[in-house]
This record gives sequence, structure tokens and C-alpha cells, in this order.
Amino acid sequence: MVREVHIEDIDHLAKPLVATGNDYDDGHRIAPHTHRRGQLLSSSTGTVVVTTEHGAWVMPPQRGIWIPPGLTHAVRCIGSVRMQSLYLSPEHLSDMPAHNQVVLITPFMRSLLAEALDVPLDYAPHSRDAALMTLIEHELRTMPALPLSLPYPVDARIAERCFAFLRQPDVHQTAEQWSADLDMSVRSFTRAFRRETGLSFVAWRQQACLLVALPRLAAGEPVTHVALDLGYDNPASFTTMFKRVLGAAPRDYLRQIG
Repeated sequence: MVREVHIEDIDHLAKPLVATGNDYDDGHRIAPHTHRRGQLLSSSTGTVVVTTEHGAWVMPPQRGIWIPPGLTHAVRCIGSVRMQSLYLSPEHLSDMPAHNQVVLITPFMRSLLAEALDVPLDYAPHSRDAALMTLIEHELRTMPALPLSLPYPVDARIAERCFAFLRQPDVHQTAEQWSADLDMSVRSFTRAFRRETGLSFVAWRQQACLLVALPRLAAGEPVTHVALDLGYDNPASFTTMFKRVLGAAPRDYLRQIG
């Protein structure tokens, strides 16, 4: 069941946790916006891409994205998306991450989310519904983070070079090429890049290729086509990288989340 309610309609409720659901068509976009509450965004179908000025996060089905309050973010849907959201009040945010992160939605949490959509918005205190929401709040603090984020540099010149890469990714591009483009020494560039993103250039390049690939694979593009488009010499080398990061080959991974 999907309860089509928007956060602005319920944010006034004196409840620590509320749940909503919405169905969106392929290509639907939600313009940049913020919430007073922290949000756990998840979907049972489709792929969701969340972007902020700090980076991008890709959420396949059966995964979630934690979005802290006050963070401006935009949302893009790939495929038909059945979305569920949990909104946690600012007074209950202790121990929750202060930054965006993709998290694993366990089968247990998935069943709790389905139950939460049937809970009345103004549920009674000390009721079964209140106990369910309290249990979900505890589970929110145990969700394991997943490596499905891509930080953006603050430095405008390096950031623009990153955006150019995302428009036309190539796994064979090197730090030497980027430093020459930016008129920097390789050493200065690699130090600045790690300082700005928290990742080495090679790690960021790999992550960028992965996050470009995931929505395309989820949309049904062949692995071979995606791998060669990203500059991999063959599908096997792309599959090796994919399996090392996400623990399964592309087809197996998509089957797991489907």
C-alpha cells in the first residue's frame, strides 16, 4: 500500500516519526528542496539519484538514502519508482549521520517500512503503532552504509573537471591528464583532490564510473555496452571492479535488488 502524503502536509504533527509513500514515473524529477526533519528515502522498485551541491548518491531498489535535515537536495527517478519515506523529527536525530549516505534496507526493515505505511499519521501514544515506530527509529541507527556516493570538490576548477568527467566518463583518464588540464603539478593536484573529496583520484574515478553505470544498468542497458562506453577494455574488467565494490557481478546484483 502507498499512502500519497507529502511532508508539508504532516510536518506539524507532534510525532517523532512519520511515514509516507508515493509512486513516480520514469524520468520524474523533484526540484531542489529541504526538510525540517531528517529523511530516510527508500524504494521497492526503480532507481533513485539524489544530488546536492556536495555530491551524488545512487539508490537502487531495496536500498535507502539518509538525508539530514536542512540539506538542499534534488531527486531523479529512473524507471517506475515506488518510494517510501520516513521523516524523523529534529529532536530525535541523536546518533543519526550528519551527512547523506546510502544504506542497506534489510528484509526486516523492509517489512517494518511496509507496516509503517498503514500506521495512522496521528497515531496514539503507547499504542502498537507507536511501538512499531519506536522500533523503526531504533533500526534506523543500525543500517549499514554502502559505497554508493560520489563527493564533489569545493574548488570550482576541480569541480568543473569532475562534472566534465561525469558527462563523458573514461576509466583510462589519469591524474597526469587532469593536472595538465588544470595547469597544476601532479603532486599538487593529487593532494588537492584528496583534500577536497576525501578520496584518491583513482578511487574517485572508479566510483564515478560505478555511479554512472548503475542507473544505466538498472534501465536495462547491456553490461557490454555500458562497460565499453566507460572505457573498459572488456566487460570482464568492468565486472571485476563492480564485484569488488558491490560484492556481486552486475547481473547478479541487479537480480538481488530486483
